[in-house]
Amino acid sequence: MVITIDGPAGAGKSTVARAVADRLGYRYVDTGLMYRELTAASMERGVDPEDGDGLAALVGVAPPATVDLRGEAVSARVSAVSRHPQVRERMRERQRALARNAVLEGRDTGSRVCPDADVKVYLTASLGARARRRAVDLGLAVDDVGRTIAARDRGDAEQLTPAADAHVIDTSELTVEAAVDAVVRLVEAAA
Repeated sequence: MVITIDGPAGAGKSTVARAVADRLGYRYVDTGLMYRELTAASMERGVDPEDGDGLAALVGVAPPATVDLRGEAVSARVSAVSRHPQVRERMRERQRALARNAVLEGRDTGSRVCPDADVKVYLTASLGARARRRAVDLGLAVDDVGRTIAARDRGDAEQLTPAADAHVIDTSELTVEAAVDAVVRLVEAAA
């Protein structure tokens, strides 16, 4: 079975996807982290974020161990790195290879990476809720994080569209456990 969990930054994708994978005994695949690894590798090697071919050639190259993949330096650049069609195609190939009996988490796993997934979930939340969550995770000011998230949303607008057959869950007011329970019920209904 293939389960995809999409949505914007701070909607709870990583937390919910990891917990769903743990509960079901499935592999967890963080597709967004794969783009962050590519971004860090490109920064280390001095590849311009506008050089789609150069970036595509780095897909699969290990990032430097000392870079904070979730930090602001990578976050500010990941949208520019991931927007190139040749980068996205190379990444999709790698991600599809990992998709069997897995929970894939990202921004377009249900619509583009695994459009035939058994269960597609799109988590959403208000910008304020997402900014508060990320600010706590990063130890930064909510307003600063909110501006960064809004900028990423604009840069990733194409990837932030739920698949037509995705189950949309607003996590603004949900606990992690409630969101996980909702996804597991969808999986059980599809089994």
